[in-house]
Amino acid sequence: MNLKKNKTDLKKLTQEELVSFTESLGQPAFRGRQILAWIYKPGIERFDQMTDLAKEFRAILKDHAFMSRFKQPIIETSRDGAVKFGFSLADNFMIESVLIPEEDRNTLCVSSQAGCAMGCRFCLTGTMGFTRNLNRAEIVNQVCFVRDWMLAHHKGKLTNIVFMGMGEPLANLDNLLGSISLLTEQRGLDFSSRRITVSTCGLIPQMLTLGRKTKVNLAISLHAADNATRSRLMPVNDRYPLEELLTACREYPQKKRQRVMFEYTLLEGINDSEKTARELSRLLYDIPCKINLLSLNEGGENTYKSPSRGAILGFQKILRDAGFTVFIRQSRGVDISAACGQLANKNKSGKKKKKKLPEN
Repeated sequence: MNLKKNKTDLKKLTQEELVSFTESLGQPAFRGRQILAWIYKPGIERFDQMTDLAKEFRAILKDHAFMSRFKQPIIETSRDGAVKFGFSLADNFMIESVLIPEEDRNTLCVSSQAGCAMGCRFCLTGTMGFTRNLNRAEIVNQVCFVRDWMLAHHKGKLTNIVFMGMGEPLANLDNLLGSISLLTEQRGLDFSSRRITVSTCGLIPQMLTLGRKTKVNLAISLHAADNATRSRLMPVNDRYPLEELLTACREYPQKKRQRVMFEYTLLEGINDSEKTARELSRLLYDIPCKINLLSLNEGGENTYKSPSRGAILGFQKILRDAGFTVFIRQSRGVDISAACGQLANKNKSGKKKKKKLPEN
């Protein structure tokens, strides 16, 4: 018998919904805000730990609600320090989070869906197909578990959250917005919006909604400088072609110093030529942005290859000479298959310059 079946998981509720829930139990609104201040504290698992709530109310909560959390995930640590967490959901599907420690920050890459329906050709999660959206609790509990794990193992503080794990975050917009609300709420997980980044393959209407309703950073999975190549790699481009996507990026509401991050995975012989780099600089010329060049995390059913180091550096130089801020991001956790979807598949049965147009 599932004792939680008719109970409410408080981790699924935003502050406003938590207030409404406590009012439905005959309690004043401020009780909901009190509960929110408790349920995201490290180590809080039971209502009897909420010492500023009346004993009678704690008993009522126990009868009507519970606080979900992940237990005993698969944990694998890479030689380079990256740590992958494989979380089993209540319906036995697996999702992944990857902790990426760096000198000045600790970033957690979280999942928003079990599987993905976008079908990007070079993405291992895309080979899994789509199972379902994650609810808010399943999203924020990834953060809660890793934060607590870091505290228990003296790994420092979790500083940044990126929605770049399994799934397309904007295809799960309601739960994404709810989880961002909990992540940024001071009584919740208390992350700054500038420390949260949402990556999308280009769902334009949802992207603009995200910009209107939050202040988080936006990352665009671009990966090509022309429609033919992008459609070949990313079927979503047939729906939202480059011209429309880049127009939406220009219209995306940002703070004065905020810039769109373009993610560009270099694939040998596909999108890595000098001509492509020059075309990319033309496309992005008037968009306040940064560019991340990514080397492919090869493995699984992926038949694409990463270009040579020299080719990557040459691609970067063309963009930098055009005035862009360009970083080369190395794959992390290769030895533990830290690319999105690999663990789930395995367990399934420089100085900134003024931009200038490049010469032909």
